[in-house]
Amino acid sequence: MIYLARLVLRNSLRHKLRGGLTVLGMVIAVLAFGVLQTVVGAWYANADQASPTRLVTRNAISLVFPLPLADVARIRSVDGVRAVAWANWFGAIYKEPKYFFPQFAISENYLDLYPEFVLSVDARRDFQRDRIGCVIGRKIAETHGLHVGDRMTLKGTIFPGEWSFVVRAIYDGATRRTDLGQMFIHWDYLNETLKRTVPRRADQVGVYVVDVAGAERMATVARAIDEQFRNSAHETLSETEKAFQLGFVSMTEAIVVAIQLVSYLVIFIIMAVMANTMAMTARERTAEYATLKALGFGPRFVGALIFGESLLLAGCGGLLGVAATFPVAAAFSRRVGTLLPVFEVAEATVWLQLSCAAAVGALAALWPALRAAKVNVARGLRSVA
Repeated sequence: MIYLARLVLRNSLRHKLRGGLTVLGMVIAVLAFGVLQTVVGAWYANADQASPTRLVTRNAISLVFPLPLADVARIRSVDGVRAVAWANWFGAIYKEPKYFFPQFAISENYLDLYPEFVLSVDARRDFQRDRIGCVIGRKIAETHGLHVGDRMTLKGTIFPGEWSFVVRAIYDGATRRTDLGQMFIHWDYLNETLKRTVPRRADQVGVYVVDVAGAERMATVARAIDEQFRNSAHETLSETEKAFQLGFVSMTEAIVVAIQLVSYLVIFIIMAVMANTMAMTARERTAEYATLKALGFGPRFVGALIFGESLLLAGCGGLLGVAATFPVAAAFSRRVGTLLPVFEVAEATVWLQLSCAAAVGALAALWPALRAAKVNVARGLRSVA
């Protein structure tokens, strides 16, 4: 076994330029695959982190149609409901449209239902005391260089005009996968402003967030809530938070599928390149393989030489590609800012990268190894220069 390993290593280093370029190609392919898979994971981040005991109740026709604030009492009365909060999508622009991040006008108890958003008691109190105060995620603060006490001026789209807020708290995440790219303002402040400017839009809610007493009661509670408003002017649709988030992902499903296809296409291309490299290597060493067989080494030993070399090159490229994924992903995350607030290389992505590298190494060597193992000794020796 040691002798085989030494031969594999020497064969890998025989053509340094070819081997180096093969490893480099593998590094680029594994790196691209990992980054693209991380982009796909970022698309599903909010859905993956959704609570199993939170329901989202919205207008049954469409999310763009609001619900009356008066519905909160009837939702609270449903058996199994522990708490109800509400929010409106604010949808304003900070600086420029390219600096997009979600903004929500929230009820006073909204953050109680989201323990994954971590902020101190003092920061929470400062936010509650200031009508024009806001809470922003750490990602927003780092992207725009904001600190507690800074003023943010947003240009309204859904709610026209300029809106000025003071940063009263910056929340962190309970886990690395928590969305740190959201902004929260007071729903009461928004509602009071609408009462003065556009009274017909006041006392309306975008969505209700319902805390349910146990995941096993989610379906029953959802049906009970929707039954309360059946055949009314504002019928509701209650769904799990994960289903609600996946509804947004489905709007861009074609993009996600395209990114996934491209990531696997990159792996397929490098596999074809590496298979060609190993086939070329096997043809050049036909005489050597024939000599080994003449000396008594069996077909398995000859095939193992090619498999070992291919797996070694693919493994080196795979490991270097995985190592490069983390700094590249971090740089990409800084570049996109709040557009993809959760951009972490998952452990599953790393294992998938290594698996793909191993598969490329094995499949690329399969046909050349079979041909080398079957080489005819007499014909092979005749190829000696």
